This record gives sequence, C-alpha cells and structure tokens, in this order.
Amino acid sequence: MRMAGGMLRVEGGHRNIFKRWPMAMLKAITVVFCLLLVFPASFAFSQPPGIKSNMGMGMRQWRGENRCLKASDLNLSSDQLKGLELINHNYLKETRPLRNELFSKRLELREFLTNPSIKAESIQIKTSEVLALESKIGEQEFEYLMKVRSLLTQEQLKNWCPEQEFPSLRGMMQRPEFMGPVHPRKAPPQERPREE
Repeated sequence: MRMAGGMLRVEGGHRNIFKRWPMAMLKAITVVFCLLLVFPASFAFSQPPGIKSNMGMGMRQWRGENRCLKASDLNLSSDQLKGLELINHNYLKETRPLRNELFSKRLELREFLTNPSIKAESIQIKTSEVLALESKIGEQEFEYLMKVRSLLTQEQLKNWCPEQEFPSLRGMMQRPEFMGPVHPRKAPPQERPREE
C-alpha cells in the first residue's frame, strides 16, 4: 500500500482481491448471488396468466384502496374475453421456448456452481446467459401487459392490477419483507476418526 496525494493505493489493484479472499468465501458469495437471481425468477413461471391466485389482492388492496383485480376478473365483454384469450395464448406460445431454455440454463448453472473444477469465468458466463433469458422473458411480460392494457376500458383500468397478472410482478410491487431470507443448506457433520 502507498499513500499518494492523500489517497490510499493498493498495489496490484483489483486483481489481488481473489488471492486475498479464501476460495470458500468466493464460492459462498457466488452461490448466494446466483440463488438470489434464480429463486425469485423461478416464481415468475410457476403460474401462467389467467389463473386465479389466493396470494393477496395486490398493491391497491394493500394501500386500502378499491378492489384490485386481474384482467380476467374485470367483467369483460365477449370480444374482450376473446382478445384476452388470444393475448394469453400468444404470450404462452412465445415464452414457452424461452422458459424451457431458462430452466435448462438454471440447471446448468447449478451444476457449474456445485462443481469445484469449474472456473469462476465459466460460472459468470452461464449467469449472464440466465440473466439474458430472464430479460427476454421480462420484455415479453411487458408486451403482454401493454396488450392487456389496450384491451381494457378506462373504467376497467381503474380496477386493474397489472401485478396480479404475473406472480413475479406481484412480489416486486409488494412489501419486500414478504420475500424471506435464503437459508444456506447445513453441511452434514463429519465423522471423527475413532481412537482405539
């Protein structure tokens, strides 16, 4: 370390950080980071749009305002129902391959994380692939919501809760304390050699 102009400089820069941290610490940080990315996103695909949920009534209800409903619960006309069914069908058709690929990439990432011979760079690349797929699916969700929005009347929009359409949106728009902590798995106790 050197003091230069009142600033503390570490020789070697950021490259030495990996040498100073124990490998177990780096693995633990990587696992926690990936779990924080993988688990919330996995809930995004646990239930397709259009299926009723008992997980709460959304932000408006939480704030004490009027009832907050999904588009399918808004007393739609027959034309609106047909339009919503078409939007749902197209959304599922477009996102199914992405969700399948995301599932596979998450499994691959899990294998990378649990294999001690895989290098950190490979794990970062796999994580980037997972994030890119999650982003594409997020774009599809946005397009879905915009199509549903254009289908509804002004009166229906007042009672519509977009966060009810996707479980992932509901989780992001409600209070964060509902998302519990991620508890690491406990390692089994190791047997000590017997002394005779």
